[in-house]
Amino acid sequence: MKNIHIIGLGLLGGSFALALKKHLPQLKITGHDQNPSHLEEALQRGIIDEHTVTPPLASEVIVISTPVNTVGPLVVEILETIHPEVLLMDFGSTKEKICLQASSHPRRSQFLAAHPIAGTEFSGPSAAFTELLINKIMIVCEHEKTSPDLLKRAYFLFNLLQMHVRNMGPEQHDRHLAFVSHLSHISSFMLGQTVLDKMEDDKNILDMAGSGFESTVRLAKSSPAMWTPILKENKGNILEALDGYIKNLSEFRKMMAEDQYEELNGKMKKANLIGTILEQKK
Repeated sequence: MKNIHIIGLGLLGGSFALALKKHLPQLKITGHDQNPSHLEEALQRGIIDEHTVTPPLASEVIVISTPVNTVGPLVVEILETIHPEVLLMDFGSTKEKICLQASSHPRRSQFLAAHPIAGTEFSGPSAAFTELLINKIMIVCEHEKTSPDLLKRAYFLFNLLQMHVRNMGPEQHDRHLAFVSHLSHISSFMLGQTVLDKMEDDKNILDMAGSGFESTVRLAKSSPAMWTPILKENKGNILEALDGYIKNLSEFRKMMAEDQYEELNGKMKKANLIGTILEQKK
């Protein structure tokens, strides 16, 4: 493989480019980003070798790594113009609407819906690093709708980065991510907001903040420009996750208010199980 084009040169797109460059020194990576400063930084850091607004004819793979509300229209637009042997894939954090928008396109077989389960609270090309995707999970949706030859091309790239491919339906993907990713970010944003509200009365409250607070609120540093579209695209599933979370918080508060500390202890012990489950999955 010699030529790849990446649209969206932030954390995921940039890290994918850097990792591929390490494993495929001969690879030429072109790219584009709507943010001029991001584009300039991507060129300076060597994330891309050349800037082109549209994918060059020589591109063998095109990757879309832009905010999720822009992905579906881009998929349809690019499928209209690319050569029949080019693979187009996206790295969006939601999948159902994107897959639906691509579903009836005559060139649907050239598209692969993918989502690397990796990230940090930082964004932009400055946040990209070579190891981000190494040994991480890559969720692939509706792989059976992608041309087998083009699918092999995608898996070749994923294998280079030692990624673990998991096949999943787009509806299942969005439902699960609402609970294990999207809800975590909402919780962190709102914890941050709660403390900021308290700071209006007590300016010194953060002097008491330790590592527990910092680790819990870390995700509140994430980009709202990226997360607002995710919340919109996955609204139904996220509302369901929020309902369950709010129910548990309300029960927790009620137990405290009514001095039900044995019940509270049991509830926290039950929650401890998540740590054991996560440890077993490593």
